[in-house]
Amino acid sequence: MSGDTSIRTYVLRTGRMTEAQKRALEELGPRYFVPFKPDARLDYQALFGDPRPVVAEIGFGMGQATWRIALENPEAGYLGIEVHTPGIGKLLMDMVEHDVRNLRIIHHDAVEVFERMLPPASLSGLHIFYPDPWPKKKHHKRRLIREGLVELLVSRLAPGAYLYFVTDIEEYGQWSLELLARTAGLRNRHEAFAPHQDWRPETKFEARALGDGRAVWELMFEKT
Repeated sequence: MSGDTSIRTYVLRTGRMTEAQKRALEELGPRYFVPFKPDARLDYQALFGDPRPVVAEIGFGMGQATWRIALENPEAGYLGIEVHTPGIGKLLMDMVEHDVRNLRIIHHDAVEVFERMLPPASLSGLHIFYPDPWPKKKHHKRRLIREGLVELLVSRLAPGAYLYFVTDIEEYGQWSLELLARTAGLRNRHEAFAPHQDWRPETKFEARALGDGRAVWELMFEKT
C-alpha cells in the first residue's frame, strides 16, 4: 500500500450532461460552490452563518443521499466534494427543488481539499459512500482508503467525530476494516462491520447492487 497522497483516487469520466445540469452549473453554481483556495483554511461559521457541526462527503456521485441527509439534519452543515460535473449539476437541481440550504459543494480533488483547505480537527463527520474500489491489485495504491491518506482524513476529524464508509465490494470492505482498525486515533463503534444506518438513504446505485445479489459492507469508526 502507498502513503503517497499525490496519487489520484479517481479518473475523470466524460459523462454526458443534460441541458438542465449544464444550466444548474451556470446559474446555481455561484450560489452553492465553495472555490478551491489552496492557501486559505475554510471558516465554517462564515460559510454557514453560525457555529454548527460540519460533515464532509467525498465523492457524492449524483448526490441522491447527500441532499436527503442534509435536508433531514438542518442543524448541521454539509460539504460535498466531487469532481464529476454531471453529478454536481444533478445535486444542484435537487437542492433547489427541495430547498436544501445547509449544503455547499467543492468541485475539486478531495485529497487536495483535505490537505489545503480543511482545518485540522474540525469536522464532525466524514461520509465515504461507494468509493471506486480499484479492484486490480496494481491499482490499490489509488484507493481512497489507503495508508497515508487515511491519516490525512482522520486528522481533519474533531474528537468524537465519525467516519462512515460504505461499499458493495467485500474485499474492499475487509481491506478498509483492517486498515481503519490499526489507524491511530480511531476506534470501531462495532465489533467489525456496522449495521445499516437508518438515516442513510438508499440510492439507485445501492438498489441495483442489492438487486444483483451484492451485499453492502458498512463501517462506522470514531475519532478518539
